Amino acid sequence: MIRRLRGSTRREGGAPLFMPKLDICFSPELLPLYDLRGQVAVIVDILRASSTIVTALGEGVTHVFPVASLEECAAYGRQHGCLTAAERDGLPAPGFDLGNSPFGFLNADRPPHGRALSISTTNGTAALRRSLAAEAIVVGAFLNLGAVADFTRRQGRDVLVVCAGWKGQFCLEDTIFGGALAARLAPDFDVYGSDATLAALHLWQQGQADLSAYLLQSAHVRRLNSLEANQDFAFCLQIDAYAKVLPLWQNDRLVME
Repeated sequence: MIRRLRGSTRREGGAPLFMPKLDICFSPELLPLYDLRGQVAVIVDILRASSTIVTALGEGVTHVFPVASLEECAAYGRQHGCLTAAERDGLPAPGFDLGNSPFGFLNADRPPHGRALSISTTNGTAALRRSLAAEAIVVGAFLNLGAVADFTRRQGRDVLVVCAGWKGQFCLEDTIFGGALAARLAPDFDVYGSDATLAALHLWQQGQADLSAYLLQSAHVRRLNSLEANQDFAFCLQIDAYAKVLPLWQNDRLVME
């Protein structure tokens, strides 16, 4: 007898015949190699788009429009009366309410409660827009690692972590997030069937004891710190600071799951 149990097919009293797989796409440039249909896509841009989006929703933003271009971001602001946030090459884009820092939503002088947000960044929002073929899309960060793990486990589907990277290139901190998620999902998911996931898991195991010190070696972190965004770096590495916040793609926007 075969029965369906939490997304896995099992023989009565036996081992799983099907176990969902966790895979990792190191760059959006590699997405054409993956078939996202039927899968859960986890979009991750630790420094800083996904961390900023999680913080925004955690601090009271009603929903988020992630868009690819600065022109779209400004247009959404005009059409919907929402806050606008934009960044290019790590710096705030001129003419928008905010840049791409979580601290823009922690400023007591400009509380975001009840406002929508339109955001465009160099890497993260573009990665999301290129992943729309997935069955479900969520935004992941260390800040909401537990919420992402809980959601993906409930879905019982294959999962692809889409690392935003840096201008199409591999990025250490996004990949390590994939390893952290793999550690949370094992043994309910196959985390050894992909060399990409295996490599990410090894990186996480090597760096988790002192994640900040480990990631200071990263080119992207050095780039960010050169822009005097050290405060952002420390904030974005907090694990489960927003443990109940899960940005979920619905129609044209991200909402709280």
